[in-house]
Amino acid sequence: MASSSSLPLHLCHVHKFTMIINRSHALLHSIAIAFLIYYRVSFLFQESRARTTPIIPWLVVFASELLLSFIWLLGRAYAWRPVSRTVFPERLPNDNKLPAIDVFICTTNPDKEPTVGVMNTLLSAMALDYPPDKLHVYLSDDGGYPTTLRGMREAWKFARWWLPFCRRYDIKTRCPEAYLNSRAESDHADSKSSEFMAERQKIKEQYELFKERVMRSGEDSKLIGRGVHTARDHPSWIEVIQEHSKEGLQEDQIKMPLLVYVSREKRTSHSHHFKAGAVNVLLRVSAVLSNSPYILMLDCDMYCNDPTSARQAMCFHFDPQMSSSLAFVQFPQTFHDISKNDIYDSEVRSAYTIMWPGLDGLRGPVLSGTNFYIKREALCGNSIQKGFDLRELKNSFGPSNEFIKSLRQDYKPNVNNDGEFSNMFLEEAKVLSSCSYEDNTAWGKEVGFLYDAVAEDYLTGFTLQCKGWISAYVAPSRPQFLGTSTTNLNDLLTQGVRWGSGLVDVAISRFCPLLYGPPRTSFLHSMCYAELSLFPLLYCLPLWCFATIPQICLLNGIPLYPEVSDPYFSVFLFIFVSALSKHLHEVLITGRPIRKWVNEQRIWMIKSVTCHLYGSLDAILKKLGLREASFLTTNKVADDEQIKLYQEGKFDFRASTIFLAPLVTIILVNMASFAGGVVRTMVVGDWKEMFGQVFLSFYIIVMNYGIIEGMIVRKDKGRIPHSVIGLCVAFSLILLSLGSLIITWTLL
Repeated sequence: MASSSSLPLHLCHVHKFTMIINRSHALLHSIAIAFLIYYRVSFLFQESRARTTPIIPWLVVFASELLLSFIWLLGRAYAWRPVSRTVFPERLPNDNKLPAIDVFICTTNPDKEPTVGVMNTLLSAMALDYPPDKLHVYLSDDGGYPTTLRGMREAWKFARWWLPFCRRYDIKTRCPEAYLNSRAESDHADSKSSEFMAERQKIKEQYELFKERVMRSGEDSKLIGRGVHTARDHPSWIEVIQEHSKEGLQEDQIKMPLLVYVSREKRTSHSHHFKAGAVNVLLRVSAVLSNSPYILMLDCDMYCNDPTSARQAMCFHFDPQMSSSLAFVQFPQTFHDISKNDIYDSEVRSAYTIMWPGLDGLRGPVLSGTNFYIKREALCGNSIQKGFDLRELKNSFGPSNEFIKSLRQDYKPNVNNDGEFSNMFLEEAKVLSSCSYEDNTAWGKEVGFLYDAVAEDYLTGFTLQCKGWISAYVAPSRPQFLGTSTTNLNDLLTQGVRWGSGLVDVAISRFCPLLYGPPRTSFLHSMCYAELSLFPLLYCLPLWCFATIPQICLLNGIPLYPEVSDPYFSVFLFIFVSALSKHLHEVLITGRPIRKWVNEQRIWMIKSVTCHLYGSLDAILKKLGLREASFLTTNKVADDEQIKLYQEGKFDFRASTIFLAPLVTIILVNMASFAGGVVRTMVVGDWKEMFGQVFLSFYIIVMNYGIIEGMIVRKDKGRIPHSVIGLCVAFSLILLSLGSLIITWTLL
């Protein structure tokens, strides 16, 4: 029998049958698109007298079809070679041979990111199934809130109860809130034993006391205020959290990971580069305190649901065939509050079940902001070699001699016998977290997370892979991490604006994947990155066109599609059915019901005409220098009424008017177009010519019935306000009138 050391730590499975289906569909769909293009182009070569349709709306619709075809073509790269992976953490070497890991958790505002939830994430990271002396947890408090610091001190005290309990009973769910407030006793084999139940009850009592102290400290902080310091203007603060009392606990039960609070200096006169800037500060501070070769990045609401994630990641980093070029291992983002009828597509199914496995079959998935184990060397460059130029290193990494020393492979942070850091190192850490440290250095340009876009994770991952690094994606059956999803329309679209702006930032920058990628990485991989960066822009323009132009032309009796009896009508029908059926196939093979397909179609339309549009405009305005970059933190505070509507499958339309106005206006235009089109076909009898446009309006209305319901049927607080409906009636009348005038002018 082979020894465990000779057995593979992971296996890669290529989905050959899925690959054949994907490529066959791509071929047939491409042929149909070629016929569509021929049909549209041939119209342009007709004599002007023979044309029955104005040239302008025809060209606009044709341009929209080309844009959708182009973004579809880029997306075929995901389907080229999808793979999945299996890991065998039990084959890893002994604990004493495992490398150290630093855990980075970032938070900004306790009003939007409740402190108790952040501390639960922190506690779950401290409780990972990993040698505690090789685990170091850093929390970046970008707002410098006293509430967060006090919460960390309380979390440290509770961890001295929680960690021994998890280790003793091999608890799988190591987030206290998730474990103690669920039926998770089955995590433990002896869950019905009296000893275990008594211990669990004691832990639950300690947890309730911990929560009470954290919430009370938050209330006290609000009463006291912050004095001269604000979230955007405060000094740096570094604190190693520790508490020497060992009351009630045995000596061998209190092996604790290092826990460090980091609040970087912020001044209104300096640009701080949002999350990327905070992570780069953590990179520098951790380098002189622990300097672990691997880093786990977590969002503050994304707790560790399985304590073995570190060992699973090490199955890739220990693989001699890929470890030298492997930058990071990405786990999917999964959420604990997804409803059965996920109307907002909050789980982002297509990304983590279709796109990321497809990328993994090329050179690896996108760096996804959270839930990844990354090699420090990939972010900070190669270790110092003999004969290095100190001046050149300082130009890249800044003036800190201690940080430059940390780049050596043999560097070890100096701690005393009690495991405490000297004041010199803590003062050095404060220097490294100052707002001026990065001035005239390569931080954010060539070192650390890049600052060229709000989507710092996407851009950093892309440039790493262009430098020759690869990545791996693993999605075990038990989610390794669980977070909080967006459960209302306003938060969903606000988040979408930020994501869309960050992605388009990259598309229109020097890092445009179609230009920057091909000389440095595979063309298929560049296509995937290009699809991600361009989809907000290339979806919003065509969908706005298809939601308005054919409808206005329908009301004016102008056909834009072939007659039903025309052979080319079957080409348009095939493309429409082909796209929908392929999407349905992807939904079904990932184990979701048909209603998931409907929800994804609807939310794609909603996002395209709202947040994708605003995100694209924001990126373009920033590029032109007409707007400064901004970062809106996603709200993670649960609202009972919003959650109730989400669980019932009802949209919560208590959103900003800038989001509601486009949706309602488009629905009103399509309702008017459908009604007018039906009447016209009955009176004039030109249904063969107008069927395509009548059907398009009907399809939009049916798929977005939830919006009509919010306008007319519903009476609860989540309905669309009457003031917004009145405003949109005016907008739709103006839109239809202007469209008709332009069409009349083109016919003259």
